[in-house]
Amino acid sequence: MIRSLVTLLGPAHAPRLYRYLAWLVTSAVLQGLAVALLVPILHALFAGDLPTAMAWLAGLAAMVVLTCIAHYQQAMKGFALALLVLTTLHDRLGQHLVSLPLGWFNSEKVGRLSRSATSGTLMVTGLFAHYLGPVVSGVVVPATVALTLFVFDWRLGLTAVLCAPLIYFTHHWSAAAIGSNDARVEAAATLAGNRVVEFARYQQVLRAFGRTQDGYAPLQAANQAQKLAGGSMLSQTFPKLLAGGLTVQLAFALLVGVGIALAAHGEIDAIQLVALLALAARFVGPLAEAAARSGLLRMAGNDLDQWVGILREPPLPEPAVSQPLSAPGSLAFEQVSFAYPSGPTVLRDLTFNAPAHSMTAIVGASGSGKTTVTRLLMRFFDTSEGSVKVGGVDVRELSSEALMAQLSLVMQDVYLFDDSLEANIRVGSPDASARAVAEAARLAGVDEIVARLPQGWNTPVGEGGASLSGGERQRVSLARALLKRAPIVLLDEATAALDPHNEAFVQAAIRSLMQSSTVLVIAHRLPTIMAADQILVLDAGRLVESGTHAHLLGLNGRYAGFWHDRQRAGGWRLNAQAQPC
Repeated sequence: MIRSLVTLLGPAHAPRLYRYLAWLVTSAVLQGLAVALLVPILHALFAGDLPTAMAWLAGLAAMVVLTCIAHYQQAMKGFALALLVLTTLHDRLGQHLVSLPLGWFNSEKVGRLSRSATSGTLMVTGLFAHYLGPVVSGVVVPATVALTLFVFDWRLGLTAVLCAPLIYFTHHWSAAAIGSNDARVEAAATLAGNRVVEFARYQQVLRAFGRTQDGYAPLQAANQAQKLAGGSMLSQTFPKLLAGGLTVQLAFALLVGVGIALAAHGEIDAIQLVALLALAARFVGPLAEAAARSGLLRMAGNDLDQWVGILREPPLPEPAVSQPLSAPGSLAFEQVSFAYPSGPTVLRDLTFNAPAHSMTAIVGASGSGKTTVTRLLMRFFDTSEGSVKVGGVDVRELSSEALMAQLSLVMQDVYLFDDSLEANIRVGSPDASARAVAEAARLAGVDEIVARLPQGWNTPVGEGGASLSGGERQRVSLARALLKRAPIVLLDEATAALDPHNEAFVQAAIRSLMQSSTVLVIAHRLPTIMAADQILVLDAGRLVESGTHAHLLGLNGRYAGFWHDRQRAGGWRLNAQAQPC
């Protein structure tokens, strides 16, 4: 756990953690020694030796003062570390998240991240403020008492030491069971939270298919699993906590029995027995408190492990110095093969080149690897084999800032922030002038949207752009790309689900982008495909055909079949000599 705490706090704050732990252990040792002084004090009092009792009592007073000082130091340093976690942990998390590959983020990890950043933070803070102190004291104080028992009577000391393994293993078993159950509860709660978000976000789809009248089965199943996990937590952990407490009491009973047996055989007198039994009581008291807190400590440890697991996720490798571009605006794949983690190979020996200011269209069946091409260009992941080049430089030799400066991405599923329309366009270039924003909006057809909105540019678009239609959100996304003026624009099925009115604006924006940028488009719309300078046909991750529209139709191969299928599906005809629109 110490290593995890160092990771959590960061190397710069590791000395503060070690000072806190040193004061914590010192305070516990002093407590044990202070308790041990009760034995000579009681022995002297019962023997009528008042001067000796007063001398020992003065020593006890001095020990109590030292104990109070040490306890104050460890308590204040613990609260200081708790405040440090509260004030810095989220900043460290944010700084680390922006260094992770974009492919790391999926719904499961985002859900786990959300819980760690909320309830997990409070549990980790409690480690310093509430859990570590009692548990460490509950172990160190009895250990100190056990060693002092050896000084007064080696047989009682040996009894205490022999009880220690039984107590330790019982508590370890109990805490491990609580931690395991807590992990299951955490997983069930994360899944239930994700299902709630899913249920709320996709109400349109669920209502359209009548899936809300009888409930949403995945959400109900997740809630039931969370309920069962919580019940299991109570039913399985309570007996184990009782077992831990019972072990402590059995240890005390054993010490009492050994003490009485020694007194009965005249090995120790009655006065010494009373004093030693008082010391034995202090042996089991802190252990009982440690047993009560050990479950909470393990639960907090689970949250600590979650945090540390996130902070230890390897960041995206960055070059020490970003290499200068040798061919700005170009992009290329050279013998690229790629497989997702724990998945099959998606791309196989893919090679192509897209010169600057050209338009390349990628077509192929679902699962052929089209979207993976754009993800590798943006370094969601790194290739398994081969190299991906942007501007003539391998993307692994570019800093994230330099790479993203070269790229704009327009996807079919557009997300708009809960802000004004203008603020959502300015995501492309926050410092752009009002004139540049207006021009980008005009080219993408957003000015038409602005004209009919009640507050114009300042109209809130709602979470995810809920107040706009899908086609309108797509136009806003294109305006972002136009405003950014990136040398390379990636369009991932940007026109796949648009009505003719919105598609006309999108096509006009694409033509505008082609004048200043290299365009790589994943498309199924025939006019978009025909406008491309080159068309790449993927099948099962391999490049099976490439060339212009007319050339590929002449081959009468995979692309020609795709083209004729699209024509039949659209219910219209184009001859092979049709001009790009």
